[in-house]
Amino acid sequence: MIKTLQFLCFFIGINALAQIQISQEYAEGQIIAKFKQTQNSHTDYSEFFQTTDLQSINNQINVSNLKVIGNKKAKNTYLISYNASISVENVIEMYRDTNMFEYVEPNYKCSGSGIPNDPLLLTRQWSMVNNGTFSLSPATIDADIDMDLAWDITTGDPNLIVAILDSGMRMSHPEVSTRIWVNSSEIVDGNDSDNNNYVDDIYGGWDFANDDNNPTDDHGHGTNVGGIAVATGNNGIGYAGVNWNSQIMVIKILDENNSGFYSWMGDGIYYAVDNGADVMNMSVGGNSPSSFLLDAVDYAYANDVALVVSTGNGDTALQYPSRYANSIAVGSTNPDDSRTSPFFWSPTSGSNYGPEIDLVAPGNYIYGLSHTSDTNYNGYWGGTSQAAPHVAGVISLMLSVNPNLSVDQINAILIQTSEDQVGDPIEDTPGFDNYHGYGRLNAHLALTSDLLSVESFDQSDISLFPNPIRKDQMLNFGNLKPGSYNISVHTITGQKIINFELEADGQVAQTKLPTINTGIYLLEIQNTLTKTSAIKKLIVR
Repeated sequence: MIKTLQFLCFFIGINALAQIQISQEYAEGQIIAKFKQTQNSHTDYSEFFQTTDLQSINNQINVSNLKVIGNKKAKNTYLISYNASISVENVIEMYRDTNMFEYVEPNYKCSGSGIPNDPLLLTRQWSMVNNGTFSLSPATIDADIDMDLAWDITTGDPNLIVAILDSGMRMSHPEVSTRIWVNSSEIVDGNDSDNNNYVDDIYGGWDFANDDNNPTDDHGHGTNVGGIAVATGNNGIGYAGVNWNSQIMVIKILDENNSGFYSWMGDGIYYAVDNGADVMNMSVGGNSPSSFLLDAVDYAYANDVALVVSTGNGDTALQYPSRYANSIAVGSTNPDDSRTSPFFWSPTSGSNYGPEIDLVAPGNYIYGLSHTSDTNYNGYWGGTSQAAPHVAGVISLMLSVNPNLSVDQINAILIQTSEDQVGDPIEDTPGFDNYHGYGRLNAHLALTSDLLSVESFDQSDISLFPNPIRKDQMLNFGNLKPGSYNISVHTITGQKIINFELEADGQVAQTKLPTINTGIYLLEIQNTLTKTSAIKKLIVR
């Protein structure tokens, strides 16, 4: 059961507790709670529920289920379900007052962004190649992502895995059926053979909406979204997705009503990362901030798995998790390159915008695959949901060319190669703007970027901390091999503002950054001997 009400949402800082009032939807009778980290890495957090304080609360609210969610390796985050007629906000306060949890929060509701309509015309993939003749909307020649040129470079690496986190997919569809990811470490025997905490997840991925191993689409949103990114091309039928060859991991985080919860979103991200996904598309969003969801987004970033997210369709501020710095937030454009406002299905809709947006891509009037038919190609959708998989598909092609790209390098390439000032000049101003980010996606420019071929050393060998960092703190470079390094600091638009030398002796190297404004920066760390380099994101507060 879902309900909407006013409540106080608490954000816990290091030394303070701040409150704001918001109105949102969340699951009744459920909360998400993460235990504070202990000094013992082998702690069994489930034992804490046997302590007097927690046992008393559990009995009072009549807990019906304790389920480990999120990072299955740490096993310190729980979805707590209860049966008592006690409000979610009161239960949250009861658990917070024990001082045992890093955070306690509602299990917020989320939904897919795109809204379907009945088919009207034959297929027109204007997003891939726009000749200016699209009949449903004003169209401009070349207001597309230049996929015809990009496919001359690559159509996807068969060894790479693209994860689609959505309402599932029609996995039997001839456009995708031969490329569905198979978990070769699993055996269908009713047990968790590969010890990944999911039983018999051998074909496709996992269904978090129904908690089973069949992520088949029962709504349609996921099949349309997934087809944009990965439908097989050059096969004589239907459409060509951005990537024709890579494996498709299907993770169902939306139900038959195109709705879901943050617990499903977060678990879907952890599942994709832990089971080998190289890039994720999540055309899903909610309107509440969440520490649990932020943890999941940061987990993907820490493991160098790019997470592409739609910004939402309310013609207002971005949804979550697209607001988070470590996601790649994508807005929508029309066939004439203008920002989509409105979408075809509602005069009050529009591509969400704000300072957290990264770039835009085609998203209105996007024809795609059907979740109920292998031969019906006449349906189209519109939303930032349809824009995001264009970006995820292009990232998968970038990784097909250079599988060693870090998320920061991927971001740098997208920033460098997005086409700027293609929309309304009132909104699409030079450089970054809140409506288009750094510009509209261009697949061909991304695949021919100089940054794509830069030889890099292992990103896992480098750590920056603290990150975010205050202006007065020392910046630490961890795990740099002994040698001399040239460090250049760039603005997010690519402008170099600082350059300095750093000597590393195999221990932690420290330096005080020169005077720098608050913001997000890219650090290029170049070994002066080998000329190899890496790019890391740094947030200055």
